[in-house]
Amino acid sequence: MLIIQNFFSALASVLHLFLTLYMYVIIARAVMSWFNPDPYNSIVRFIHRVTDPVLDFVRRYVPTISGLDLSPILVIFAILFVDRFLVSVLRQLAY
Repeated sequence: MLIIQNFFSALASVLHLFLTLYMYVIIARAVMSWFNPDPYNSIVRFIHRVTDPVLDFVRRYVPTISGLDLSPILVIFAILFVDRFLVSVLRQLAY
């Protein structure tokens, strides 16, 4: 039983870390959109490659409002919801 508890506790911690890091990458992408970063920079390309699939999916269903792209905000809210809900469920399973 202790092994299963440790597994769920570790899974909750890793998921929380992953979601937090991904949220910061989304924030970096939103801040980069305010500037004109070098598209050949490896960090810029990495951030675009990691965030494009999720943001493009949200953009298909949520139009821009007066030129304002709301997809990063919606993705951050979704990440926060999943973090609060799923991580807490996994931690409750651990105890």
